[in-house]
Amino acid sequence: MGCMPSRARDGHAGPEMPSSAISGSNQAQSKRELHMFHDIIAQDHEKTAMADELQKQVYEGIYLAGKTKKYWVDEKRYNCFMLFPRGLSIAWGEDASYWSWRNLEDYNDPEVEAAILEEVCWLDIQGKQELTHLTPGVTYEVVFEVKLTEPAQGWNMPVNLHLKLPNGTALQRKENLQEKPREQWLPLKVGEVEAKEELKWPMEISLFEHGGHWKRGLLIKGIRITPKKVSWKCCDNDH
Repeated sequence: MGCMPSRARDGHAGPEMPSSAISGSNQAQSKRELHMFHDIIAQDHEKTAMADELQKQVYEGIYLAGKTKKYWVDEKRYNCFMLFPRGLSIAWGEDASYWSWRNLEDYNDPEVEAAILEEVCWLDIQGKQELTHLTPGVTYEVVFEVKLTEPAQGWNMPVNLHLKLPNGTALQRKENLQEKPREQWLPLKVGEVEAKEELKWPMEISLFEHGGHWKRGLLIKGIRITPKKVSWKCCDNDH
């Protein structure tokens, strides 16, 4: 069974939206100008000369900053970003005793890498994203994408997820990885942020756990920053 159609308070189904209105809405979305497109691709100077051609690729995605970031737009032409581990600040990340690196198979590109935690007691991963590059008025979800790999150990203490905005607002939550499934990608939600034009500086995003015990078996895919999806609540009570 699927979701029941929305109904008015008198119990009758509400009026359907005219097809012409739906068509007009879709056309408006397709014509919406890409927000800050030229500023975003200017992160790679050689790409500015190909701006017109790159606009055709923006739905599939454009790699930026030496393939440490990916930029694309969704069906509403809202900006989306993925910050890969090579563009993040990872404590001890260049020491092979603590972290190793391998190709991210999801992207079929040898230059896009995942970070693999071999063993640390001081876990600290930080990233930044320009808020001006997010589409104004849109609420975004900020999510770390990670995978627990065997032998995953030392996750008896929850990890901290922190989001700091340039106006001083800070969001923090904890996530317990101990009972999470292994060998599959896990979204660790850091928080939500509404893009506003007055927020001119980058937001700071972090995942950390500074306890004295050793932790191992965590693969970092990156930080995904995408518009929050509207969740539809089904009326099916069979489950």
